[in-house]
Amino acid sequence: MIERYTRPALAELWSDAHRYETWLRVELAACEAMEAAGSVPAGTAQRVRQKTAGKLQAKQILEIEERTKHDVIAFLTYVEELAGEPARWLHLGMTSSDVLDASLAILLRQAADEIVVGVDQLMQALARKAEEHRATLMIGRSHGIHAEPITAGLVFAGFFSEVSRARRALVVAREEISAGKLAGAVGTYASLDPEIETRALGALGLHPEVVPTQIVARDRHAGYFMALARLGTAIERMALTVRHWQRTEVGEAMEAFGQGQKGSSAMPHKKNPILSENLCGLARLLRAYAGAALEDVALWHERDISHSSVERVIGPDATGIADFMVRRAASLIDGLVVKVERMRHNLEMTGGLYFSEGVMLALVRKGLARQKAYELVQKHALAASATLGQAPGSAPSFRERVGADPEIAAKLTVADLDEAFDIKHHLRWGGVIIDRALRDLDV
Repeated sequence: MIERYTRPALAELWSDAHRYETWLRVELAACEAMEAAGSVPAGTAQRVRQKTAGKLQAKQILEIEERTKHDVIAFLTYVEELAGEPARWLHLGMTSSDVLDASLAILLRQAADEIVVGVDQLMQALARKAEEHRATLMIGRSHGIHAEPITAGLVFAGFFSEVSRARRALVVAREEISAGKLAGAVGTYASLDPEIETRALGALGLHPEVVPTQIVARDRHAGYFMALARLGTAIERMALTVRHWQRTEVGEAMEAFGQGQKGSSAMPHKKNPILSENLCGLARLLRAYAGAALEDVALWHERDISHSSVERVIGPDATGIADFMVRRAASLIDGLVVKVERMRHNLEMTGGLYFSEGVMLALVRKGLARQKAYELVQKHALAASATLGQAPGSAPSFRERVGADPEIAAKLTVADLDEAFDIKHHLRWGGVIIDRALRDLDV
């Protein structure tokens, strides 16, 4: 984790201090479950809790680990130093992964909860923009080329819907990752009891792994990190669109530019889409972390340790970056300056060429073969396109060319052409689509 891309809440969540506190929670939950089963003296967990409350020192545990070369043994050694005799009952019949995997599940759940709060902020920002620009006309593009009219509200609604699906995937992954195991060295409960496991994990908000080995199966973790990657990619698509909009030649929207902000060390005139570019870069990291998590699924037999080093990196980094991204993306959308007049200017840039499909379909409905209709309309569209940029009135417009074609005039009246060139016809369902998307607002 680096401070530049980590909020304090996530830094604290993955701190050594919080990690050791979480380990102690797991150990005490297991101890209390064993007390209930009669295998540990009653009151043991409470005595340990009283003697260790507020006293765990990460630095001292790490110093012990330097000697033992084992993190859980170092932790237990320190707890025993603090708590004395009652601590001998901790970790009874357990293996290190019982503690580590339950703790990791708790931390990943907590991280997901923080991320979802940010996702909800982003969705609210997108919903506001979709409503604000419900009727803001702009050109739709395919292959980066002018296609047919849309509204800016539809674009924001599309982003909203995609982020909403990513949110649902993360919530599902949060539940799937909420698995632990207190089943011993190879998951057979040789020195434990499934009822103790169920009681202890339940107290921690977790459920038992269905078929444990020494660890919880890593396909659960892979699903979690893939959900983060999916969320990051949804944000990237949005940020990539903003980057295109902000290009000088397009100019349809731009990121907020604060008082005193600088765009370039060399060129004082520059306003660069740095937030969007940053988000695109961070999304690449999330996808890389998902790949690393997938590599962790196939481990030797009942467990090896090759996944451990990976998770020590991707757990804090991926959740910290995802948490940072959703909040930066919300700020980006809230501050986005939409250039309504420039959108309309760009829409009209081709002189109505985007009505070509409407004219073609009108001819088809009047009895002309589709390919014949396509060729007729394409001929005039390409001719009109070739004169774009010339002085107004120096060449016939697309509408004028179509209206002057005798083959087309034999099929379509002026009223038919007026209908084919009516932009309201293109956008008559836009509001329905936006409403359909925003049904997910109260997720």
